[in-house]
Amino acid sequence: MAIVHATDQTFPQEISNGTVLVDFWATWCGPCKMIAPVLEELDTEIGNDVKIVKVDVDNNQGTAADYQIMSIPSLLLFVDGELKAKTAGFMPKEALIDFINDNK
Repeated sequence: MAIVHATDQTFPQEISNGTVLVDFWATWCGPCKMIAPVLEELDTEIGNDVKIVKVDVDNNQGTAADYQIMSIPSLLLFVDGELKAKTAGFMPKEALIDFINDNK
């Protein structure tokens, strides 16, 4: 499954079903640029089981405010629309897989 770029308007629909990892990011954020290829790799490996959604905090401030995003990248894990876990900062792929498996 391809990584989805959500907006304030589409976000509720994107997280409503299944396990969804959301990346709150911005184009100017260095650690966000570092985690982007990790998320691409993750999508290739587990994209059938976990949907990955990216939210640009500069263009979607309402959603970022709703989830009290204070630093980026922030990664939130949702299961069927319910927030299960939240973490911030760069994570290597193995740590991200553990984060997902420990919280879904």
